[in-house]
This record gives sequence, structure tokens and C-alpha cells, in this order.
Amino acid sequence: MVLIKAMDINEAERLSEIDRSEYIRKIYRIQAGGIQEVEAGHECGNWDESMLEHIKGRFQFELAQGGKAFGAYDGERLVGFGVLAHRFRGRNRDRLQVDLMYVTRSYRRQGIGSRLMAELKKEAVQRGARYLYISSTETESAVSFYRYSGSELAEEIDKELLALEPEDIHMLIKL
Repeated sequence: MVLIKAMDINEAERLSEIDRSEYIRKIYRIQAGGIQEVEAGHECGNWDESMLEHIKGRFQFELAQGGKAFGAYDGERLVGFGVLAHRFRGRNRDRLQVDLMYVTRSYRRQGIGSRLMAELKKEAVQRGARYLYISSTETESAVSFYRYSGSELAEEIDKELLALEPEDIHMLIKL
């Protein structure tokens, strides 16, 4: 049975337990205010050391600044996690970002991502947010997951996040 619980900053090393690999059938591109499907058809491997260190750094930074992380544990093994960023965004400062969200390949499509998202939503509401802001990788699986979670394309795009990852799909979930 997979349990969801809060993570602390000292668990950053555990992120290496996640297998983020996937076969990417399609990706999405923003075109004239909508999204366009593009065939991809390739395997995306797990994190290399450099990317893993980057992800750990983001995790630690957000938690050190007051963000919150939740992990999904199958016994002692971390099989998924989500991070709610600390900083309010948007012109009304009413949006908190889902900074990181991953579920291990062999555990996907079992409701773990939805359970993690429910915890992030609950935490965001407790902090006074009206929306979750998502700068999602352009893969079909990620965009479909966030759509299933209630997101819509964001009209107001966060310029800082867009500059960091210009191919991302920017979405909002009303809380």
C-alpha cells in the first residue's frame, strides 16, 4: 500500500529512487493560444547525474524557502513526489506553483499522482492560494495528467518560468 506523507529537506537524496523514464508518444506545442499535438515517438531515459543534482537542488531550495513536498512511499521506497513552491505568482499574487511532480514509471496510472496533487491543492488552499500554477513539460503524459487534475491553459504566463523552460505548457488549476 502506497502512503502519502510530507517530506523534509533532508530527503533530497531519496529523489534518486524515482525512475522518471517514459516512452514519449506525443508532445504539445503552444500555437496561437491553443495547443498542437506533435508526434514524438522516443524513449526518455532517467535523470543523468547533472539533472538529478539540479532536481535535488530545486527540491532543497523550495523547502528551505518555505515550500512543501509530499512523497509517495511503498514501504520504505519513494515512488513519487510533488513540491509546492514557496512564492506566490501572478499579478494578483494568488498562485502557487507545482514546482516538481514525478511518479516512478512502474507506479504510474495507479492514482498516486492524483493523491499527491490532492495534497498539494490542500496545502495551497491553506496558504491562501486561489490557483495552482503549472509549468509542465510538453509531454502528452504530463499535459494529460494536469488536464485530468482540472487544469486549463493559463492566459497570464509567468515570464520568469517561461524563460527557464520555454517549451513548457503553462496551466492553472482553480482551487
